[in-house]
Amino acid sequence: MSAPTSRLTPQARTDALEAMRASATGDPLDVLVIGGGVTGAGIALDAVTRGLTTAVVEAQDWAAGTSSRSSKLVHGGLRYLQMLDFRLVHEALTERDLLITKLAPHLVRPVSFLYPLEHRVWERGYVGAGVALYDTLATIAPGKRALPLHRHVTRSGMERLFPDLRHDAAIGAVRYWDASVDDARLVSTLIRTAASHGAHAASRTQVVDLTKDASGRVDGAVLRDLESGEELRVRARHVINATGVWTEETEALADDEGGLRVLASKGVHIVVPRERIRGEVGLILQTEKSVLFVIPWSRYWVIGTTDTPWEHQLQHPVATAADIEYVLDHANAVLADPLTKDDIIGTWAGLRPLLQPGTKEGTSSAKVSREHTTASPTPGLTVIAGGKLTTYRVMAEDAVDFALGDAAKRRPSITSKVPLVGATNLEVQRNWSRTYATRYGWSPAMVDHLLHRYGSLITDIVALCEADESLARPLEHASAYLRAEVAYAVSHEGVLHLEDVMLHRTRLNYEVADRGLAALEEISRLVADGLGWDEETRTREVAAYEARAAAEVAAESAPDDAAAEVARLAADDVAPLVPLGSSADGGHKPGSPKDTKGAAGPVGT
Repeated sequence: MSAPTSRLTPQARTDALEAMRASATGDPLDVLVIGGGVTGAGIALDAVTRGLTTAVVEAQDWAAGTSSRSSKLVHGGLRYLQMLDFRLVHEALTERDLLITKLAPHLVRPVSFLYPLEHRVWERGYVGAGVALYDTLATIAPGKRALPLHRHVTRSGMERLFPDLRHDAAIGAVRYWDASVDDARLVSTLIRTAASHGAHAASRTQVVDLTKDASGRVDGAVLRDLESGEELRVRARHVINATGVWTEETEALADDEGGLRVLASKGVHIVVPRERIRGEVGLILQTEKSVLFVIPWSRYWVIGTTDTPWEHQLQHPVATAADIEYVLDHANAVLADPLTKDDIIGTWAGLRPLLQPGTKEGTSSAKVSREHTTASPTPGLTVIAGGKLTTYRVMAEDAVDFALGDAAKRRPSITSKVPLVGATNLEVQRNWSRTYATRYGWSPAMVDHLLHRYGSLITDIVALCEADESLARPLEHASAYLRAEVAYAVSHEGVLHLEDVMLHRTRLNYEVADRGLAALEEISRLVADGLGWDEETRTREVAAYEARAAAEVAAESAPDDAAAEVARLAADDVAPLVPLGSSADGGHKPGSPKDTKGAAGPVGT
C-alpha cells in the first residue's frame, strides 16, 4: 500500500482502485462509501480517522451533484426557530462555529445579512427576539463567540449598509451574522483530508451493483471505472449509501424493497456583478414559496433560491426562463434599481434530497432527525439521506455510528478535532503572504483569494510558481485566477477532465458572462500539460465543454423543466454514466430502473 497523501493525482486514483480490487481476494475494507458529495466525503473522513480501512467512490467529479449547487451558506437555519426546533438550530450553529474556528477557517468566512422590517413595533420585537435566541444558541462558551451579536439597524443605517435597498421597502432591519463557503472546495478538501489519513478515493467510478454473501448480507459492490470502462469487485464489511437524490436508485441495487424515500426539489440561483448592486452586506427575504438570499460573494452577488419539484433526469438540472424570472421578480421587489436578465452573468440549479415521511416496508431500523435519517434496508448496507451542508459532519458521524453499531463505542468519532488540509498553520502563512505578494506582484485581493481557497497550502502554489514563474501570472481572460491554480488542480485536486476545472475547481462556468469560454484555450493547454493529453484529446475536451455551455444557455431560455431538459441533454457527457443495473456485457439487472437517455447512476449529495 502506498503512503497516504492529500494529492489527488491520476496515479493516486489508480492506486486507490487497485487497493479496492485487492479487497476482493484479500482482507475486505471496513467501509465503502458510495457518493462523493459533502455527506459521502464527510463519512470517508469520519471512518478513516477512526482507524477503519475506507474507500469512497463517486460516479462523476467530486461534488458534481447537489454539493456544488447549494446557496453556499454555512448557517443555523433561522426558519427552524419558527418551528421551535431549538435542538436542530443549536446543532447547526455549533457546526458552523466549529468550521469557522477550527476545522476550516480558510474556507468558511463570516457574512452578515440584513433582515428588513416592515412594521416598526411588533415586527422589530418579534424578529429581534428570534435573532437574539439564534445568537444565544450559537454561544460556544461563556464570553466566547465565533461571530458578532446581532444588532438593530435604523432606516438610515440600513441605507448606509445597503444603498440599493428601496427606501419604502423597510422601516429598518436586524443585522445578524452567518457564514459562507465555496461548497465544491469544501468537498474536495474533505476528500483530500480523508486521503491524507489513508482513505482510498476514486472519482468517475460508478457503483453498478451491490453484492451479497451467502447469508444475504451486502458485502461489497461492483464498480465501473468510467475512464477505462473496466469493472472490478470490491468487498467491504460495511457499505454506506450517501448518494442524495440517487438514494432510491442505489438502494435498488441490493434487490430489497426497504430503504428511504427521497424526492428531488430544484433550487435555482442567479449571479450578477458586484458593482450592479450597491451594498456591503447580504439580504434575507421571506417569499411565498421559499427564502430569498442576496449574498455578497467575491466579485459578484448570488441571488436565490427557488423550491420546485423536479421530476426529470437527476444528473443535469438546469434553470429555466420561469425560474430566472421568479428570482428576478422577488429581488426587484426590494431593489431600488431593478435587475434585468441582461445583468445576469451566470446561473446554477441544484437538487435538494427531500426525505419523505417514514421508510419503505422492510427497512429493519432507522434513526431519524428532522433533517436527516439513517437506516438499514438490508444487513450490511447503511443509507443516509436528507440533511444540509452545514451539518455534514454530524451526518457523517451518525452514519458511521449506525453502520458500526455497538462497535462504534470502541471507535468514537474524532472529526470535531481534525482540521481539514489547509487549516493548520494558517496564521503563519497569512504573515508569509506579504512576502509572496512582493515576490510575484500579487495584489491584496489575489493574496486574499489564494488564502481563502488554499489556506496554508498556499505554499504549494508558491512552489509551483518557483519552479515555473509563468504560473504566477493571472489567466489572460480570467484574471481572478492564477495559471498556477489550474496546474495545481491537475497535480493535487483530482482533475480528470477540462470541465472539472471549469465547474468545480474554479467557478468560471457561472461567474463570468461567457462561462469561461475566452479562457478555455489557455486553461485547456495547462490541463493538457499536466495530464499528458495529445492535441486530439485536448481539442475533444474543449469541444465537450463548449457544447455543455451552449446547452446550458439554451436551457435557460426554455419555458419549463421538460423543455430545458431536452436542451441540456443535447450535449453529451465526457464520461457517461452507466444506466443502473447494466453490466459490462450489456445485460440488465431485473427490477432495476429502465435504460433511458440521460439515466444517471449514483453520485454525491
